[in-house]
Order: sequence, then structure tokens, then C-alpha cells
Amino acid sequence: MVSSSSRLSLAEKLKALMAGHRGRAHTSRSLSASVDELPGEHPSVSHATIAKLANGSQDNPTVNTIMALCEALGGVPPAHLLPHESYDDLEALLAFEEPLVRRVLILLRGLPPSELQSVIEDLERRRADLGLNRVAVSDASEAPGKRQRRRSKDEAARYAADTLEGL
Repeated sequence: MVSSSSRLSLAEKLKALMAGHRGRAHTSRSLSASVDELPGEHPSVSHATIAKLANGSQDNPTVNTIMALCEALGGVPPAHLLPHESYDDLEALLAFEEPLVRRVLILLRGLPPSELQSVIEDLERRRADLGLNRVAVSDASEAPGKRQRRRSKDEAARYAADTLEGL
């Protein structure tokens, strides 16, 4: 399965996470050791398996392997490793895990684009007033109200097959 240019592969995402997400860089051996140190029941993940996943020679890990790797990497949302561009934005996935953030999203849903833009500008002002860092945004999130084009039936079928094969 060849990765499209618009989405990151499992290998690319895992390598980026191992390079130092949340401050700690991992090798395949240190990540394997971190998995083994996790509390409770979890699968053991060998350093060889992690290396194969990170270099792309293996791209179909079990759900339990993904869950263990994500926990050992500091609580990364498992959805981040799914093969779809919607899950490439790790910061958005981390934010979405917070119940209050989900509530805000529900309240924003259905607002006209001009109202959404007004809310965005107000939030950016509030963050600046509080001395918080600016939030980097992807191209898709800069255009509120702009909808992603719908997939054709063939594209939807191909996407579904790729997703089922990938995880």
C-alpha cells in the first residue's frame, strides 16, 4: 500500500513520535523497554517489531500493539496512527481528548462561517492577552466553512479497503 502525499504513513508518524514527542526521544530498544514498564496487562512489543514499524517494512500492527506503543509514548491518542489525513494533526487529537474542548466543538457546530471566524479571532485575542503561545494551524483549519470534497464511490471503496488493510 503506497501512502498518498496528503497523508502520513504509520512509519512516518511513529518515527516523529519516537524523535521526541513530549520531550523524550526513543530508540526502538528504549520504546520496547518503556512498553514493558507499563503498569497492568499489555502486550510485549519487541524492539525488532518497533524498528519494522518505524521503517515501514511492517505496517499492520495489532490494536493492542498500537495501544501499548501510544501509552508508552506518553499518552498519544491511538487514532493518530490511523492511516488518514484527518488523524495527522496530533495537537487537535490531544485537544479533542479533553471533555471541555469537545463541548466547545459541539457548541460551535452549525454556526455560520462568519460567526466561526469571529469566535476564532476572539479566542486568538484571549490567548494573546493571557500570554499563551500562538496556535499553529494547518491549511484546512484556516478556512472555516470550507468543506472537504466528497469522495467518489471508487475513492470511498479504496479508502475503506486501505483502512481495513492498514489496521
